Amino acid sequence: MVAQKGRDLLLKIDDGSGSFVTVAGLRAHRLAFQAERVDATHQLSPENWRELLAGAGVRSASISGSGIFLDAASDARFRALFFAGDVATFQVIIPHFGIVEGPFQIVALEYTGRHDGELAFEVSLESAGQLTFSAL
Repeated sequence: MVAQKGRDLLLKIDDGSGSFVTVAGLRAHRLAFQAERVDATHQLSPENWRELLAGAGVRSASISGSGIFLDAASDARFRALFFAGDVATFQVIIPHFGIVEGPFQIVALEYTGRHDGELAFEVSLESAGQLTFSAL
């Protein structure tokens, strides 16, 4: 298998009409999955080893990214979703692997800029429902 380019990991947002547009300006992005464990250990657990209850924990995902502000349609959608506190459908396309899709809420949106540089932004999203995975 050949190494993949980081820039091919794409974050897309539903533009409100059911079509997905790539979030403009991203230079770095991250998709992380979490699964909480449920400890089912009891006094008769063999040799006092911890036992976990399979499939019982809460699962979640988070997306984070940073880049330069381009004032594209996706930027306006991000701002509107954040200030309204709404949940929208996002896609993360993992090259040669698959597409993760589902509802996310923007939990942090930050803009930074230096007097001698470009305006940059950082965004953090948390899953807000069931996610699906489609293999490519």
